[in-house]
Amino acid sequence: MSRVFAVVQIIVSVLLVVAVIIQNKGVGLSQTFGGGGGGGEGNTYSTKRGAEKIIFVITIILSIIFLGLAFAHLFI
Repeated sequence: MSRVFAVVQIIVSVLLVVAVIIQNKGVGLSQTFGGGGGGGEGNTYSTKRGAEKIIFVITIILSIIFLGLAFAHLFI
């Protein structure tokens, strides 16, 4: 049973990492860590729509599942 939780948690963690990387709008490594503070598009906030919103919701769901699996794996 513990092995099943571990495998599922690994799969969910990989999917979570992919979902977070897909959300990244920056083109360079400095954008990833919050750099690039020019007057461009990086400083504006807008409403998420379409695929961006779906990926955002999927990321939240995957993080909740990951946290639940971590606690379940801890207590089992």
